[in-house]
Amino acid sequence: MCVAAFPAIGGLAAGTQSALFAASLGLFGAQALAQRSAAQSAANQTYQAALIANKSAEQAFAAQQEALGAELKETRASAAQEQLAATIRGLQAQGSVRASERAGLTVNLLLQDQERQAANLRESINQAVESAGRQYTRNVTGLEAQRDNRRNQLTSNINQAYNQIPSLGSVLLNTAVSGLSSYASLTGGLGGIGGNSSTLIEGIPTFRSTGFTDWSKATVIGP
Repeated sequence: MCVAAFPAIGGLAAGTQSALFAASLGLFGAQALAQRSAAQSAANQTYQAALIANKSAEQAFAAQQEALGAELKETRASAAQEQLAATIRGLQAQGSVRASERAGLTVNLLLQDQERQAANLRESINQAVESAGRQYTRNVTGLEAQRDNRRNQLTSNINQAYNQIPSLGSVLLNTAVSGLSSYASLTGGLGGIGGNSSTLIEGIPTFRSTGFTDWSKATVIGP
């Protein structure tokens, strides 16, 4: 760097000015890189925590769905037993009517009534089973919605964390701008220089530049 490029500051020699400017750049650069490293570490921790939380959500969903399935299976088995019992009671009632030795027309009417009662009971049991099946579907849908909402929140947390990491290019640019601003504040000759820039970082994991969306491709980050 040409020392003649820096005007005298408070009587300091040009070489001293250059050294001060270089030291300032180094300080700003070190601080910026440390902040970038901290942001990347925090994002990695967020990512790892999200993987654990997502796995827990999947396990909870599977356990709850299994419990609902077992409950529905038990309901269906119980209903089948009730239907069988209803059929048996109907046949027994019909046998009692036939054994009563009543007139033919009366017997037929009583038999029809017993069959109708048994059929109504079986239909009522069928409707209860169908209702239980629909409730099972609604419950599973609700569990899926809870799991998906949790996953969406975790996905948002991951992307938000990685979006906080500045790119290496923006770190270098901000370091240069900060250095020039510091130098300008001493010389008063460069006017207002400032600003910042941040972009999505590329690298590990690769989704940092495009946004994390696919949990099936989520992998643990090594130390």
